Amino acid sequence: VQLQASGGGLVQAGGSLRLSCAASAGRTFSSYVMGWFRQAPGKEREIVAAIRRNGGTAYYADSVKGRCTISRDNAKNTVYLQMNSLKPEDTAVYYCAASTGLGVVVTLREYAYWGQGTLVTVSS
Repeated sequence: VQLQASGGGLVQAGGSLRLSCAASAGRTFSSYVMGWFRQAPGKEREIVAAIRRNGGTAYYADSVKGRCTISRDNAKNTVYLQMNSLKPEDTAVYYCAASTGLGVVVTLREYAYWGQGTLVTVSS
């Protein structure tokens, strides 16, 4: 599967962004668990959110819980990350990723397919 993330940009603290990740899947998109990760300068890549194949159960990192919502539209082969109340510490390159694992996959190494990343910059 090939993933193309978009929607990043520069936003002021307290603002919102919606990231999208379009998949071109040789395999049915709904067969993948999807996740969003981020990597800030000088830091390791970390999970932000993940969602099950059918879009039911989702996982959120504590740092974004209550401010972000992950969703997917399997008919459009797209996963989204709605980010609200953004903070300067949310500044990072955001990556979408696909996993063939089970349930809600939160471990980076279980994601075999990665998009190119989209930069989110939150100014104070």
